[in-house]
Amino acid sequence: MQEYFVDLHVHIGRSSLGKITKRGTSNKLTFSNIAYEAYHRKGIQVIGVVDCVSPWIIRDIEELLHAGELDELAQGGMVYKDDLVILLGSEIETREKEGGSAHSLVFFPKFSQVKEFSRIMDRHMTNLEYNSTVSRLSGQELFDIVDSLGGIFIPAHVFTPYKGFYGSCAHRLAKIFNPSSLEKIPSIELGLSADTSMASQISELDSKTFISNSDAHSLGKMGREYNIMLLKELNFQEVAKALKNEEGRRIVANYGLNPKLGKYHRTFCFNCQSITDIPPPITECPNDPKHRVVIGVLDRLVMIRDRKEPFDGKRPPYYYQVPLEFIPGVGPKTIDKLIKVFGNEMNILHKASPEAISQVVSEDITQMIVKARQGTLSIAHGGGGTYGKVKH
Repeated sequence: MQEYFVDLHVHIGRSSLGKITKRGTSNKLTFSNIAYEAYHRKGIQVIGVVDCVSPWIIRDIEELLHAGELDELAQGGMVYKDDLVILLGSEIETREKEGGSAHSLVFFPKFSQVKEFSRIMDRHMTNLEYNSTVSRLSGQELFDIVDSLGGIFIPAHVFTPYKGFYGSCAHRLAKIFNPSSLEKIPSIELGLSADTSMASQISELDSKTFISNSDAHSLGKMGREYNIMLLKELNFQEVAKALKNEEGRRIVANYGLNPKLGKYHRTFCFNCQSITDIPPPITECPNDPKHRVVIGVLDRLVMIRDRKEPFDGKRPPYYYQVPLEFIPGVGPKTIDKLIKVFGNEMNILHKASPEAISQVVSEDITQMIVKARQGTLSIAHGGGGTYGKVKH
């Protein structure tokens, strides 16, 4: 058994032909660039790419297979450069009759299953070639399709007010999925504005593993949240076992932003252009209840939780990890300098000694990186689509 760095939510913004597959993403987010960034700069060993329902991406994968840059593993997944495994999946938006829409991550072990999924989803999505996310399905209907094809279904950023099941659709997943389907869902994605202690205040999640992923819309955002998984080897089946906590495979630790850094941590008033700092739950503007607000993840959680103390259940630790780009004074040139010396970001964040780092950057930046590791940086919380900030 060995520990591996895993990020299961990276978007493919463009095909190799320049076709847009995910709006609001960097045009550098191609399949090839993601593989290169993960392998050479980030130090991530398992990447989940989540726009493979697109016919343009399917074409790119076929070309990479033909060119020998990718190989399909017998146990599922694609291998790149021997020790980077790419899981093929999609993020799909569903809509509930009772109101609200939500995103889910779906993954398949085989490329043939991805192509079949794309063929089926073409009937449930408008103009699939240019819209790889929004469907006309409910969450249950999408689950049924994924399950029938042998895939894995994971509710994405579940507490987010925009497109999260708890944040947008219902107080409980049991209102969305039937009992047998809910039991088969192995895991939920926490999202950038929540952590393990927050999610553990909802009892229906006691049997689910929690994962923390980057939801990267640019190459630089890859690995801003990630998981360490204990696996026997690198392939789809091993990751699936870890998500299900089976046969000794497991999630060893979650690394994610302090929820205060997330874009939707606290309630935000559009009229006042302010993020609340009043104790939760805040569901309306303190200045004028007629103002339009977006309810924060923490505020929503306090509203819907069914216990005040988190249920441990021997969950892996959740470590607050501040990405290098969030640290004041650390820009692209500084990151490049550090990677040149230490190989990749995971080495900088986990392995390089403060003494070694101080030989490359200033003492002030070194201390900020150390505090980021320790989770002791002072943070102003985010909300309403604005990230929180690390204070000097």
